[in-house]
Amino acid sequence: MTGVSPTATPAPRMPAAFIGHGSPMNALEHNHYTDAWRAFAAAIPRPAAILAVSAHWYITGTAVTAMARPRTIHDFYGFPDALFAVEYAAPGSADLADEVVRVVDPVWVGLDGDQWGIDHGTWSVLCHMYPDADVPVVQLSIDATKPFDYHLDLGRRLAPLRDQGVLILGSGNIVHNLPRMDGSRPHTGFDWAQRFDRDARAILTEEPGSILDLRGHADFTMAVPTPEHFLPSVFVAGLAAASGETLDVLVDGCAYGSLSMAAYGLGAGPPTAPAEDGAAEAGAAEAGSLPDATVPLANANF
Repeated sequence: MTGVSPTATPAPRMPAAFIGHGSPMNALEHNHYTDAWRAFAAAIPRPAAILAVSAHWYITGTAVTAMARPRTIHDFYGFPDALFAVEYAAPGSADLADEVVRVVDPVWVGLDGDQWGIDHGTWSVLCHMYPDADVPVVQLSIDATKPFDYHLDLGRRLAPLRDQGVLILGSGNIVHNLPRMDGSRPHTGFDWAQRFDRDARAILTEEPGSILDLRGHADFTMAVPTPEHFLPSVFVAGLAAASGETLDVLVDGCAYGSLSMAAYGLGAGPPTAPAEDGAAEAGAAEAGSLPDATVPLANANF
């Protein structure tokens, strides 16, 4: 595709974002959070392509999708049939996949021509940001065998793609502890979740290159019991560190006790109507419905 090659005419530097995607039901619902995702997409230039780093492609290797027509992956359990019927039929981009391999060299990235696709960490967000599915989408895996520093460095290495019109999108959750979720607390977080979310916000909006300092936070093991949902924010922090920028809060809030729905933009400026702290607690925000009660939250995979 045009616009993604080292010889292409330079484009204005594309913003980037980290989105707290929460429940996949956000794909079908409209709320305080999905409105912020839509507003961000409307406020930035149309991207030539999207490179998504989703919490849900967490494998033993670094790979990038390279197929022309990536499939829509329904990688969750216990949700209504309407969610399994969603198809996000965006094209892929072999050109962007090749360019990812080039810009991160000598870090090795494999080309996936037929295994993965677009998982719900990506499409549940993009169906709000780009509902026509007409922007090419490539996914970059998160390598479960690598240390945190590797992902921060890889984010830095991806920075040149922004100058080629590529929107780099991290999708996860700053705080993500499914076994601790409490369906009776849809609009707020436990004290430890709010503390960690607040301190992560301070780093991302002031000194994003220091994001790995959060590993020493007193609430880190509760907020980040497994790393896959946190690591997409590390990629975006690496992008910010590479350009000397800080991130802006697009929307804030915790839900179900142990889930942060915070989202951050890079290079787009603050939103015109920023969400105020406490908006979710006041009832302005739903964070996406939970799965059927017969499915343990720890097994729902979101």
